[in-house]
This record gives sequence, C-alpha cells and structure tokens, in this order.
Amino acid sequence: MSSANPLVPQKATVLDITAETPDIKTLRVSGKDGLPFDFKPGQCAMISVPPVGEAIFSITSSPTCRDCLEFSIKEVGSVSSALHALNPGQQIGIRGPYGNGFPVEQMRGKDLLFIGGGIGLAPLRSLIGYCFANRVEYGHIDIVYGARSPADLIRKSEIREDWPAQPDTSVYLTVDAEFPDWSGHVGFVPSYVSELAFTPEGKVAITCGPPIMIKFVLKALDELRFSPDQVITTLEMRMKCGVGKCGRCNIGPVYVCKDGPVFTLAELNELPAEY
Repeated sequence: MSSANPLVPQKATVLDITAETPDIKTLRVSGKDGLPFDFKPGQCAMISVPPVGEAIFSITSSPTCRDCLEFSIKEVGSVSSALHALNPGQQIGIRGPYGNGFPVEQMRGKDLLFIGGGIGLAPLRSLIGYCFANRVEYGHIDIVYGARSPADLIRKSEIREDWPAQPDTSVYLTVDAEFPDWSGHVGFVPSYVSELAFTPEGKVAITCGPPIMIKFVLKALDELRFSPDQVITTLEMRMKCGVGKCGRCNIGPVYVCKDGPVFTLAELNELPAEY
C-alpha cells in the first residue's frame, strides 16, 4: 500500500469492468503495488482520464479489501463516459482519499440500518463490506435498497445472495413499479422504510441515494422517532475538487469536500436547507 501525496495522481490499472445496469459500470483498479492508498468507508477518490479530464467518485469497495479499489460509476458526463469506454488493462490516474468517511468507531455496538437508492448504494457498500469484515463489532444489520426497476439494481448477486447469507443480517429490496420479472416488494424506498416500521432503540440509520429519496427517508425516520443524532447521510454528490479550494461545495459555512461528505442529520439541521 502506498502513502502517496493525495494531491498527486498516480497511475492505476483497470483490472476488470462489470456492467451493473444499462448506465452503471463497476471498475476494479489497482496501483503499482496494489491498493493505491488507505481510506475509510465513505471517502472518495479523484479519477483522471487523459486528455478528457478528472472527476471525483465514491469508493465502493471496503478498506478491508487490500488489493484493489472499486468504483461503481454512472454514465452522466464526459469523464464517466470515458471510464465506461475503457477496457481491462488500460491505465487511469487516481488520487485521494478525500472526505471524512463514516464514523465506524461511533457505530460499534449499535444495530445498523442502511437505506439506499440506485447508485447511492455505492458509498454504503463500502461501509457494509467493512461491517461484514468486522462483524462481531456491530449489532443486527438491516439493508433497505431500491431502484426504479429490477434492471437498475446494482451488485445483484451480493444483494440477493451474499448479504442475506451474512449472520444477523436482513435485506429488503424494492422497485418503484410492477415488472413482469419482479416478484418482490413494489414501492418507493421511503414508504418501504415506513412500512417496515424499524424501531430506533440502539440503532444508527445510514442513508444515501437521490436527493428526493433522502428527503423523504429523513421524514420517514423522523416519524419512526429516530433522533437527528441517529441518522447519517453522505452528500458525496456535492463533492467537487476534494480539498475545498474551488468553493463549489459549500453549504453555508461548511465545505462538503473538507468537512463532509458524511454528516449526521443533527449537523445538517444547523446548515441552510441547500442540500
């Protein structure tokens, strides 16, 4: 593992690429000596594709995976399109890590409720993998994950087979509407959270997904009597330069790149409602 300067890109090689959905691919990348740098669940990395440019992405692999980094990337712009066009064996630039990461120490001994939507599972997966690798340190794990359609669910073998097989773990999947090939729950993630009626005692809720989903998930958790200190979310979509210099990530006095992207709801309640 390298302790390289987080501001200087280093070369990394794309080991393999998995098409998750029609517009999301997962890239496994490795540095010259394996893992390019140490990181915490919830942190991000800047990936560059010369001469197209660079962009910041959540690391979706667990830091307990020591041989590579994984990124689940949705094709939405020039850099992500260039990454989607890569083939195994090609090189990219990578630097990081950026952001504060999830407070894994504060979560120890607690039951954990993960709530994700669409590509929002990417940063949650890093923390979920970390908790599975350190299973005795955490209580019961509930995972609620949804997408617009069955085809839009990512990491399908993990969410359907691997994660439900973990000890003391429950996985709840949902899609927004009826589909011929779907026999599971139908409905939006926030309403499913309300329906499942989780109790807040001894529990921490961690959520990430589209902003509109997060808005209604926070409302649902409030109705279930989760306190703002028990709710954690990540605003990784607000990350820009990664170091708080470009001034495009601030919410009031807070710079998401430096002070986030992980915040408790109690912290967000102190900020202007711009997130």
